[in-house]
Amino acid sequence: MITIKTKEDIDKLREGGKRLAFILSEIAKSIKPGVTTKSLDDLAFKLAKEKGDKPAFLNYKPYGADKPYPASLCVSINDEVVHGIPREDRILKEGEIVSLDMGLIHEGMITDSAITVPVGKIDDKAKILMETTQKALYAGIKKVREGQRLGDVGFAIESIAREKGYGVVRELCGHGVGYKVHEDPYVPNYGEKGKGIKLKAGMVIAIEPMFNEGTENIVLDNDGSTYKTTDQGRSAHFEHTVVVTEKGAEILTA
Repeated sequence: MITIKTKEDIDKLREGGKRLAFILSEIAKSIKPGVTTKSLDDLAFKLAKEKGDKPAFLNYKPYGADKPYPASLCVSINDEVVHGIPREDRILKEGEIVSLDMGLIHEGMITDSAITVPVGKIDDKAKILMETTQKALYAGIKKVREGQRLGDVGFAIESIAREKGYGVVRELCGHGVGYKVHEDPYVPNYGEKGKGIKLKAGMVIAIEPMFNEGTENIVLDNDGSTYKTTDQGRSAHFEHTVVVTEKGAEILTA
């Protein structure tokens, strides 16, 4: 069921979104060769707790999952699309790209955001992949307003990927968020103009394009959590939580 958030809900989401944006920016500053992904997760937990908030993903069990997610932060490297589990023995290397995905519970309301950042110096292909995925996120957000269709949002995102020949992950998508980590509606990164659910003011959705260098096809890793590209091509992921208004979208996790 799609929910409409109240003014009080949105005020809480707005504050939580600012706090989440700060956490991700601080983690991004720690990205460098030799750093363990577990240390990034530890930092995410610490920063959330310092302000009295809770990591939304920690011990969260998505529909269809065999077990709860064991960390505060998803850290996905190179060909890992999403949901990479932080580990003490996973050490960042020069030239890698790393997606950081986190949800935050502030006063009972949940925001969700993701960024992809470089480890040291990266090659031009990786830069273009990251820049294009982020560009697509904002192209999708630009289509959000009351009365608009979700198909228009997905079409805007997909069109940018097709210009570069990138694979658009279809099994994973954005979603409603706020009262829960995952709510209706699904927010695909592909679509047809004028099709799909009509957006209403007060809806809160997470838009999150995931672009792959090669194939759109993905596979679940043996850890039961991490999704990876089937051709080992790199993947980039950017995400914002936004609220639908009559005039457009307000980004809550900026």
